[in-house]
Amino acid sequence: MAVTYKTQFGSLDRFEKGGVQAIDDNVKHYAFSNCFEIASKAKPYERVVFGQNQIYVLECLRAEGTSPWYTCAHDEFALVMDGEVEIHLVKLNAEQVVPDAEHNGAVLVKGAPLGQKMGWMKLRRGHQALLPKNAAYQFKSARPGVVVLQTCKGDLSVERWAQICQVA
Repeated sequence: MAVTYKTQFGSLDRFEKGGVQAIDDNVKHYAFSNCFEIASKAKPYERVVFGQNQIYVLECLRAEGTSPWYTCAHDEFALVMDGEVEIHLVKLNAEQVVPDAEHNGAVLVKGAPLGQKMGWMKLRRGHQALLPKNAAYQFKSARPGVVVLQTCKGDLSVERWAQICQVA
């Protein structure tokens, strides 16, 4: 007998919580969280960690309005899961580059970004963008959306494991 599966991609307006299915193992080895649920309860541009492997994290953010300017000493990736998001880029002058190349995670740019404009991208569901190291970036979204960031855990990373993960 063939088993039929139906994939349903969620959105900020329509998602199901999901859950952890008990298997022949210790449920403490597994966790489940939902980026749409996280974004539905987050403040705009709050970087909530929902996956971690050593220093590397997946952060979920609610894109709504205009974000502050961020920069990072390493490349990051942004994946739009819902909505339409613009990302504006500026190649920072040396005085605004994060001084410690080993500093992990994004930081806020002090003041307006100084440097050459690199352009902007308009991303929709499923589109991914590279956020290059030592560049300033700013998100803009007319309506609420969801962005997943692949980055390293840093000063702006917010951890809410007890509120976002179901473990049993």
